[in-house]
Order: sequence, then C-alpha cells, then structure tokens
Amino acid sequence: MIRAELSRPWLVAHLPRPMRLLSWAPFRPGFVTATTIRWREVKNADLPLDFDVEGWFAREMSPWPDAVGMLTSRDIGTYRLAEAMVDGLRATCLATVGLSNAEAVGRRRPYHSADFGTINLCTAIDAPLTEAAQLEALSIAIEARTAAVMEAGLTLPTGTATGTGTDCAALACDAGEGRYAGLHTAIGEAIGAATRRAIAEAAADWQVWRRAEEERRGLR
Repeated sequence: MIRAELSRPWLVAHLPRPMRLLSWAPFRPGFVTATTIRWREVKNADLPLDFDVEGWFAREMSPWPDAVGMLTSRDIGTYRLAEAMVDGLRATCLATVGLSNAEAVGRRRPYHSADFGTINLCTAIDAPLTEAAQLEALSIAIEARTAAVMEAGLTLPTGTATGTGTDCAALACDAGEGRYAGLHTAIGEAIGAATRRAIAEAAADWQVWRRAEEERRGLR
C-alpha cells in the first residue's frame, strides 16, 4: 500500500489514495487527510537549540502543504518497508530507525546531542476505521515498535531501550465504520506484523552501522 521514493534529503511514503492519517508529526499532526508522508533528513548541526525548527520545517514543507512531515537524523537510505496480510487485510509499514538517542520508558537520560537517532514510521492499512479505532490501530503500531526495539537488546544505564526521545509515528487508513483494531483482530495482527518487522530490520541495520562506526573510531 505504501510506495517509497528516495529523493535526498527526502524520503517519501506515497499512499494509494487520499487517506486519513493520525500522527504527532511536526508538520500537520493529528487527524488529517493526505496522500504522502515526507521524511526530511537533517543533522543536529543543522538545528541548533535556539533555532526555529517549526518555522524552518514549515518553509521546507511549503511545496507540499497537504503532506505530513517528519524529521530524522538517520540516513534515509536505510529505510525498510514491510507488509503483512491477515485474513485478506493488509498492512504496510515504512520505517527508518536510529537509536543513538534511545531511552528506556519511565527513566529518561540527561539531554544529549546525538546524530543518527530517532525512529520514524508510517503504517498504512486497507481496513476502514472510525477515529476511535484508528487510535487503537496506532497504539498497536507503537506496541510493535516497542517490542522490536526491546528485541534489539540495546542496554542503557536506565534499562533496556524501548524507543528514542524523538520517535514519530503515523497510521493511515480510510474513514469507515470499523470499530476495532486490537490484538484480537485480523487488522491488528497485520499492523503488528508489518510494523514489527520493518522496525526490527531497520534496528538491526543501525546496530551494524554502530559497530562499524565504533571500530572506525577505535572504540572496539
């Protein structure tokens, strides 16, 4: 359902039609209608602490005012796309994963600057849902993300990493009368499977990169 387009510094998730999106993305958050979700790759040096990030990003997104926009310092070329079909219902997840600013939920670390961090994902489904059910569907995608990150086994001083301090997620579906999207449902299973696989594969790629980077710096 999602077609990925890499056009640096942008990664674009193309949806098959205008769909209702739910996210906390920095550009056009909440419930909106869109056909694309755009990742903008940045580095921390591009966004100093006193910089008007929201204003700058709004200007960057101005050619696509109807899109949803996310930011990441992860190499967007490392994206992963995964799909799952359960009982004829399909879910597709596009994700980029960096864990340099990882956190263990409930015990934050002191602020630190870290490039190559954050998890961004968009999961699209072909089940028409109510807004309440879409909230539940997004929660399943987040649960799958957390499970995949925990399986990656990144140990922090505060515990096992469960995500990063700047994660962003979007869930796309058609508006409809479907009232349930939990773990007992076919669409919930498809959401979980696609999202978990995309995050797990992208997290494994990040771990390979980190080991290589540590070896390059003589830290291993």
